[in-house]
Amino acid sequence: MAMTSWPSSGRQTRHQLAFFLFLLLLDVGICVPLLSFPLSLPRDKNLQMISRKFYIKDDVFWKDGNHFQIIGGDLHYFRVLPEYWEDRLLRAKALGLNTIQVYVPWNLHEPKPEKMVFEGIGDLVSFLKLCDKLNFLVMLRAGPYICGEWDLGGFPAWLLAVRPRLQLRTSDPAYLKLVERWWNVLFPKVFPLLYSNGGPVIMVQIENEYGSYGNDKAYLRNLVSMARRHLGDDIILYTTDGGTRETLEKGTVPVDDVYSTVDFTTGDDPWPIFELQKKFNAPGRSPPLSSEFYTGWLTHWGEKIAKTDAEFTASSLEKILSRNGSAVLYMVHGGTNFGFYNGANTGSDEFDYKPDLTSYDYDAPIRESGDIDNPKFQALQRVIKKYSAAPHSIVPSNKQRKAYGPIKMQMTTSLFDLVSMTDPANVITSTKPMSMESAGQMFGFLLYESSYNAKKSGNVLRIPKVHDRAQVFVSCLSQDVDVRGLRYSGTTERWNNQPVSLPTTECTSNTSLFILVENMGRVNYGPYIFDEKGILSSVYLDGQILHGWKMIKIPFHNLNQVPNLSFEMQHSKKRTEKFTNDVGQKEPALFAGEFSINTVEEIRDTYLSFNGWGKGVAFVNNFNIGRYWPSRGPQCSLYVPAPLLKPGKNSLVIFELESPYIELLLDAVDREDFTCGSNDSKVNQL
Repeated sequence: MAMTSWPSSGRQTRHQLAFFLFLLLLDVGICVPLLSFPLSLPRDKNLQMISRKFYIKDDVFWKDGNHFQIIGGDLHYFRVLPEYWEDRLLRAKALGLNTIQVYVPWNLHEPKPEKMVFEGIGDLVSFLKLCDKLNFLVMLRAGPYICGEWDLGGFPAWLLAVRPRLQLRTSDPAYLKLVERWWNVLFPKVFPLLYSNGGPVIMVQIENEYGSYGNDKAYLRNLVSMARRHLGDDIILYTTDGGTRETLEKGTVPVDDVYSTVDFTTGDDPWPIFELQKKFNAPGRSPPLSSEFYTGWLTHWGEKIAKTDAEFTASSLEKILSRNGSAVLYMVHGGTNFGFYNGANTGSDEFDYKPDLTSYDYDAPIRESGDIDNPKFQALQRVIKKYSAAPHSIVPSNKQRKAYGPIKMQMTTSLFDLVSMTDPANVITSTKPMSMESAGQMFGFLLYESSYNAKKSGNVLRIPKVHDRAQVFVSCLSQDVDVRGLRYSGTTERWNNQPVSLPTTECTSNTSLFILVENMGRVNYGPYIFDEKGILSSVYLDGQILHGWKMIKIPFHNLNQVPNLSFEMQHSKKRTEKFTNDVGQKEPALFAGEFSINTVEEIRDTYLSFNGWGKGVAFVNNFNIGRYWPSRGPQCSLYVPAPLLKPGKNSLVIFELESPYIELLLDAVDREDFTCGSNDSKVNQL
C-alpha cells in the first residue's frame, strides 16, 4: 500500500508536526487560542496534502480513500505543438478520460551528451502542470527505453557512438551510468509533481515491454533502485508487457513493490489475461489494467493507412470497463512525427526495414489535426460515459482549416553547390566510410565522397550494408572539364541492396564519386534497435574495396533545434549563379517559396500537398515539419499547425531528393490525404 510522501522541506515538516500537536492538545481538552498560535500555516494546501494518496489495495486502485477506475489515454507532448497542448487535452477530457499516460523521450531532452533541453516542445514540466490544471492524473513512462514508434525507442543516437560499445537495455555498468546521469536530471523535475506532493503523477513506468526483448533481471532491479532513490518508496512503479506468460516472466520485476501491467491485441478476451497478470503481482496488488488499449495502429511508408472499426474498438473497451477493469487508450491522440524523429520496424531481419510515416494519426479518436467529429470518438465516448465519474467537458468544435492555394517554388541550391560551399569543419576524412554517429551527424543526411579510375565500359558499385537509402552520383570536378553538377547513377536501399552501374565518363583525371545517404529513422522495437546509420561496410568497385573517403555533413536542423540561421534557410536565400535550372535532372536540391497571409484572423491549420513531387523533407518558417514521399505513400500531405504560421510572408523550404514536380508548384490544402502510392500496398495488421 502506498503511504503519503511528505515534502522534503524542513519548514513544511515543522508546520505539519506543529499542526498535529495542535490537534492533540485540543483532543485532551487544553484550550489553545487559535489567533495566538505561532504558526503561519498555508492551511488549505497542507490539509489537502495530508489526504492525498494514490495506492493499490485488494486488487483495486484507491485515490484518497476511494475506489478509482483508470480511464486514460496516451498523448505525447513531443508530437503536439505546445500551443495546442491544452486544446488536445480538453478534447481528451471531452471523451471522458481521467488520466493521461505519456512517454519521456531521452533523445529529445539530451540531444548531445550532457546538453539538456526542457524548453519548447520539450517542456515536460509545463505539460504535466497543464494536465494537473485540467484535473488529469498522469502515468509517466520514464524509460529509459520507450519504443513509441520514436527514433531508437527514445535512446539518444550518440549512445551508438560510445566506445567500447554500450549494451543497451542490459545491466552493462557503462550504460547504467549514463541512464543514472539522465535520471539525475529528469526525476528531480518529476518529484514535486508526484500526486502525494500535490501534483498529478500517480505512477511511473520503468522500461517498456522488456519481456519482448530481454531477460536481465539485474537491469530491471537497477532501474527500480534508481527510481526509488529519487522518487521515494510511495510512488507506484510499474512495468508494461505483452499479456503472455513468456513476456511477463521476462519483463516483470520480482519484487512486491513494482506493479506489472499488460497490453494485448484489441478484441482479445481481456479477463483471462488479467487473471494471468495476477500471477506476476503480489497478492492484492493486481488491479486489472490494460496499459495500452489500441485504438488504431501505426503505418509504414508503402502501406495503406491503418484503420480499425469504431464500434469494434468501443465494444472491446466496454468488456474491460464493465467489470471494473481499467484501460489506457493507445493512442487517444497520436499527433505528428515532426523533424527526423520517426521510428521504424524490421521484419525477419535487419534488412527488412519499415520506416514510419511522418503522420502519427494512428486512427486515434482525436485525429492528427485534433478533429473529433468522427465515428471512433463518438463510439468510445458513448461507452466511457457509462463508467466515468469525471464530469464531461463541453465537446470542442473541430479546428478550422484553410487552403492557401498554390505556392510557386524555385530551385535555389543543388547538391553540387552544397558540396562546393561546404564548411571544412563539416568534412571528415578516413580511409573507409564512417557511420553517421561516428561522424557526429545523428539525423538527416551524410554525403560520402571518394574517387576512382573510370573504365570505358563502366563500373559496378556495391555497398553490402547501407542504412538506409543511398543515391549515387559521379562527376568530373577538374577545371579542364566543363561539367556542372552531378550525374545521377542509381539508388541502393537497405531493403533491396542492389548494385549500381556507374556510367562511362569523359573525365581527364579520376572520377569523383558521391553517395548521399539518408537516415530514414532508427528502429525502435525488436532485436535490431542497435541501428547505426550511414555506410556500415566497405564499398566495393568492381569487386575491389574502395579506399579514401570524405564524409560531408549536411546539417538540417531537427525538432526543437532553432539555430540563429539554419542551414536550409542559409542556402535558400538566392540561387547560385552557376546552378543550371534543369528540373529534369535527378539531382537533390533545395527549393524555396513563400505564401502570404493577410491578417492574424486568417491563420488556420493547413496541409502541404506533395502530389507530383518525389521524396524529401520540408521546413515551414524554419520548423522541420517532417518527411514526404508521395511516390511510396500512403501519405501525400504534411500537416502544418496554425501556430507555425504568421501574418505576412511565410517561408517554405524543401530538400527534394529525386525529381521535383515539373510545374514547381506546391499546394496548401485544407484536408489530409492518405491515398498516394501503389494500389497493391498492404495494410499493416496488429
